[in-house]
Amino acid sequence: VLVFFVAIGMLAGSEGIGGINFDNPGNTQFIGIIALNFILFSGGFDTDYKLIKPIVKQGITLSTLGVFITAVSVGLFVWWVTDFTLYEGLLLGSIVSSTDSAAVFSVLRAKSLALKSNLRPLLELESGSNDPMAYVLTIVFTGLVINQDASLLSSVPLFFKQILIGGVLGFVFGKLSKIVINSIKLDYEGLYTVLVMAIMFFSFSATDFLGGNGFLAVYLCAVYLGNQELIHKKKIIKSFDGFAWLAQIVLFLTLGLLVFPSQVISVIGIGLVISAFLILVARPASVFISLHFFKINARSKWFISWVGLRGAVPIVFATYPLLAGADKAQMIFNIVFFISLTSVLVQGTSLPLIAKWLNLTLPQNVKKRTQTDME
Repeated sequence: VLVFFVAIGMLAGSEGIGGINFDNPGNTQFIGIIALNFILFSGGFDTDYKLIKPIVKQGITLSTLGVFITAVSVGLFVWWVTDFTLYEGLLLGSIVSSTDSAAVFSVLRAKSLALKSNLRPLLELESGSNDPMAYVLTIVFTGLVINQDASLLSSVPLFFKQILIGGVLGFVFGKLSKIVINSIKLDYEGLYTVLVMAIMFFSFSATDFLGGNGFLAVYLCAVYLGNQELIHKKKIIKSFDGFAWLAQIVLFLTLGLLVFPSQVISVIGIGLVISAFLILVARPASVFISLHFFKINARSKWFISWVGLRGAVPIVFATYPLLAGADKAQMIFNIVFFISLTSVLVQGTSLPLIAKWLNLTLPQNVKKRTQTDME
């Protein structure tokens, strides 16, 4: 479905039958940030803490150490096989280092996969919480590409500032939001959904203004609220599930409009090489190294490796070097777009088959349902 809307966007674009001239990375980035707010908030709001509690450490390890290993390994590989500088390679690796929450949430739920153990909550926790790490790495290496004289060590404080402020404010806003939602008296049930939407945007904006990671704050705020007793909670959950799908459709349409197919065709060769390395080497290596000290069997690790879906998030992150005017920014964007497309097509469509092949599926009648699944 997501690839379908990308295709519609490309057909409607300047090189398609629609002829719409759209070449504005800034607007695309803005639309992407809004869409990611809805996607992350909906995913967090629908997360049952009882299910993710046993795998919080594994999820956090994957979303931090796993992302870092992926970024570095892909970056070094790109530096080795192309004429990219080391920092340009690491920038590309950083952009594609996180799994895409929109793609993972959509595929795991739309495919109605019933997975053994805590695989589903682990994968959803990882995809919902690993964007901040990839975002920080993208910002850091964009700066280093622009200013080659800058020190890599000078970026370390930025990482801790982003994560700490984002994490603390996410829980603070969650606690305050619960009080506001349950205390305020609104005449119409639908206004509570509008109120929660305002809370979502405020959480992101205030955290970003204070120097923290807004994506992390939004996700943690949503996870906290989703596990509390709230007025009209079921209505809010259903509404945000619809909002998240609409956001994904708008985002993928916009990304399709921004892409020039003729430019993507020119990077198919190197794109296939990098995509194959990411899927077959970098992602499995990051998973097996990150989860080495946890009691997870090899079959589950291989499945987690295969669910390293790249979707809209890397493409949105690829707009940052474009706006910064970095060398090779357009080429990086086209390669990232191709990697995301192949990931969704190859990995996303084959997940049920891989799960069955690894004997990790359960009968549908024993599937652990999320709050969105329930009537």
